[in-house]
Formats: sequence, structure tokens, C-alpha cells
Amino acid sequence: MTGVETQGAARALTVGVVREDAADEARVALVPDGVARVAGAGCEVLVEHGAGASAFYPDDAYERAGARLMSRDELLAVADVVLFVGGPAPATVERLRPGQVVVGMLRPLVDPGLADDLARRGVTAYSLDGLPRTLSRAQPMDALSSQASIAGYKAALVAAYELGRYFPMLITAAGTARPTEVLVLGAGVAGLQAIGTAKRLGAVVRGYDVRPEAREQILSLGAKYLELKSVAAAEGEGGYARSLSADEQRAQQEELNAHIASHDVVITTAQVPGRRPPLLVTETAVRSMRPGSVIVDMAASDLGGNVELSRPGERVLTDGGVTIVGAGNLASTMASGASAAYSHNISALLLHLVRDGAVVVDQEDEIQAGVLVTHDGTVVHPGTAALLAGVAATKEGAR
Repeated sequence: MTGVETQGAARALTVGVVREDAADEARVALVPDGVARVAGAGCEVLVEHGAGASAFYPDDAYERAGARLMSRDELLAVADVVLFVGGPAPATVERLRPGQVVVGMLRPLVDPGLADDLARRGVTAYSLDGLPRTLSRAQPMDALSSQASIAGYKAALVAAYELGRYFPMLITAAGTARPTEVLVLGAGVAGLQAIGTAKRLGAVVRGYDVRPEAREQILSLGAKYLELKSVAAAEGEGGYARSLSADEQRAQQEELNAHIASHDVVITTAQVPGRRPPLLVTETAVRSMRPGSVIVDMAASDLGGNVELSRPGERVLTDGGVTIVGAGNLASTMASGASAAYSHNISALLLHLVRDGAVVVDQEDEIQAGVLVTHDGTVVHPGTAALLAGVAATKEGAR
């Protein structure tokens, strides 16, 4: 167990909240209601001017909560801990100092270069997306679940908005509108929320997941379970599904295509941490759908997506009249609510890390073992370290 230097006990631990660097990120790491919670642990909260503006948390709300407002330059110069939603941009990393602590959703398995840069700066970094989600005491810190739930809810609303007709069956003097047929692929937190929301909107909903326990969860929401006979159970570690073999993927795809064609809306949510999302909706499947159908790909990212024709952050209308929404950052579109949930998660983790006015690194602690990425100039996260070693070996072999 080691303690991170925080300027001693002469003053309170300072926790900084910055405006996010990414242009498409409207969330803020700590909302005004979270300021008192963090301050209660003996910390002083510093907030960059305008940090919460995109999420509708104005500066004066932070001041009323007891935070001190300042410029980014001032904040980065004095904050012991800096809170982020996503990872800091390279220009921000260069302004961090040795011994500083960074907490956020850093995605070290997706962006190991960021972890390497933080280690080189001597920064201690924690990433909430490495949290051991099966630990009951870690649940208040589970930002992946809180943000996925929000994203799943919004995915159903996006689909309803894009579809040119009602979700529920309606009988009116002008005739009867049949209910929309919705298929949700993946029944993790996001998928189950999408299923529940689409069901509440009145659609006929079917859900599918390769994990056997998902069947009961789907049925409990009043949806129908899509039974695929071509794929065996595929439960993985940490609450995720495992990656399917090439043969399993082919068999799954052939069977899925027929079901996809019969639905008006398809919402895809399947992801594998640190790896390209599985392809669930091929171009062939898209072309088999009726004109006016909608696909929302929640896995769309720079790594790829669940839908062959999707593009992250874009709306694609195919020649066949199918709308594909690449919606990999839906939580940010509900910035106020998503920030409030994330603020609870990150403050819970922070309070777990702070002891006697200092951030204490304890790699024997199960929670810290999962979320600690860099410390003492080293990338300590095993998966990320392995990725960086592989990159270094490839470069060496190319010489």
C-alpha cells in the first residue's frame, strides 16, 4: 500500500473538475450536488469556468455548492486530483504534473497510448471502465452501467423519432396502425433498458443475447425472447458476453438475417471490452429490411460497430430506404441526467481512494486492482501493459 503525495496535511486535498476536451462530450464529471459529497471527505473542489455549462450546470450552481471557480491553467497547476468523463486530450496530458491523480473513463484497452503518456508524465491514473462489476461494494461506482442504462433508454427514443410511424398499435377513426416490431440485440444493461423503453412505448419487442441468463431478464420486461438455435451459450467474464468463434459467428449471422428482415427497428448493443464489437447486422441483412426501417447501432465507434454500414456519430440513409444511426455516445446527448449519475459514480470511487486526506494507492484492494492504470511512472494495468509490450515488440521487429 502506498500513498500518493498530496502536498502533505497542511491543506485539504484539492479535486479539480475540468470542461471535457472532446468536442462531442457534453457531460461533466461532477455536478453541483456532488460537490458537498466530495467536500465531506475533507476535499476542496475546484471547477473550471464553464465545466458544466453543456450539461446545464451553471457556474453559480457550483459556487453555491461550495466549489471554487478558476481557469484551466490555474486548476491544473494546483489540483491534486483531476476528474474527467473521458480521457484528457494530448495537450492536457502535457500540462499534468508528476504525482497528480487523474480519474475518468480512460478506456486503456482501447487507447493504451493515453495510459503510456500518463505514465511518462508520472501521473497516477484510475479508469472507471475497469471496475470489477461483479463486486457488490463496487456497484455505486459502476459508471459503465449507469451510462449504459441512459444510452439504452435514449436508443429507443432515437429509433422512435427516426421511424415514420407509431410504436404502439392504435385504433382510430382513420384506421388501425399496427404496432412496430422492435428487435434488440444484446441484453446487457443498455439492451435491457432499450427493451423496457421500447415496450413502454407500445412496440412489440424481441430481445436476443448469447448469454443464457438473459432469457429470463428479457421475458421479465414483457418482451419476447428470440431463440437462435445456431449458437451455444456464450457467457464471458465480468458480466459481458464472450467473443464467438468464426464458425459460431457465421451460423449466428445466417439465422439472424431472417429475423432482422422481419423487424421495423433493430437496436444493437453488443460490445466486448477493448476489442472490435461483433458484427451482427451485415449489409445483406440491411438490404433485406423494408424501406422506412431503422437501425440504431449503439456499439458504433472508431473500432467498428455491430452494423456493417454504420458510421459513428452519423445518420446513414441507404439506397433501400433504411436509416442507420451510429449512436456510440448516446449518454452524452442526455448530458444533465448522465452527468448526475456519473458524478455519483466517480465521487463514490474517489471516496474509496481517499484516506486521511490523501489518495492512497492499494493494489491489494480488489477495486483498485481493477481501476488503477498507471502509478510511479509505470503502466500497471495488466491488459494495457501487455498491449503496449506487443506494440513495442512489433516496432522492434520491424527495424
